[in-house]
Amino acid sequence: MLLPLFPRARYFADFLTPFEGVDGLEPALEAILATPDEQVNDEMAMAARASRVPSWTSRVAEKPLREDLVDLLRAYHRAVIAPHEEDIQETFQAERARHARSMLAEGTAGLLADLSPAIRWRHPVLEVPDYPAENEVHLGGRGLLLIPSYFCWKAPVALADPRLPPVLVYPVHHLLTAASTQDEAALHALLGRTRAVILRAAATGVTTSEAARRAGVSTGTATHHTTALRDSGLITTHRRANSALHTLTTLGAALLGGDAVGEYR
Repeated sequence: MLLPLFPRARYFADFLTPFEGVDGLEPALEAILATPDEQVNDEMAMAARASRVPSWTSRVAEKPLREDLVDLLRAYHRAVIAPHEEDIQETFQAERARHARSMLAEGTAGLLADLSPAIRWRHPVLEVPDYPAENEVHLGGRGLLLIPSYFCWKAPVALADPRLPPVLVYPVHHLLTAASTQDEAALHALLGRTRAVILRAAATGVTTSEAARRAGVSTGTATHHTTALRDSGLITTHRRANSALHTLTTLGAALLGGDAVGEYR
């Protein structure tokens, strides 16, 4: 029942991702139930034009069917999302820390410039170059809610209805999963322990002094190793005021293995 309502298409109904979701699952489900029937019908008609959907989706505005949908969303969350919520929240904490660092160092412009490789900040415009639909959203003094998504795939997503609060959902910068002892030993053999530790730390962004503390070496020694990693194409370095922030390149993420998620996806 859920797959036709959330297709990989240019559009799916905005009422299924309500603004009230910022307060948690239950407020979001209540908002889905409370959406006016006319809005539901209009958005489901748009969804039908954007992709092939079963005929029953045209009846989602009916109360019994929408109640079934909400019950199913709750059950899906309980079965599929809740068991992994701790790992998901850890990823979000790292994302907030990364953006807080950008905000403190360079203000709003720094935060916007560092959101995702899929997003480009060119004052005063935030561009999503590969977005599937050509569109312009004018804030007109309204704020923009930025939502990092654990499940967003490749391109960021915005609400289609310009009358709704402006929202941009973008792929979260995933954390590395725990490496096996064998993987860790192989990485140490290839790079040496210090460079391996610094490379892993770069998955969520690390300054030179932080890298030194993680690896248990002096700042000068850490600088030597970050230079070697950068020259090898494994990390990239962004200068910010008096510090340097090191992050993984795609090659660096690939070296850390298929379970490493130091890339945006």
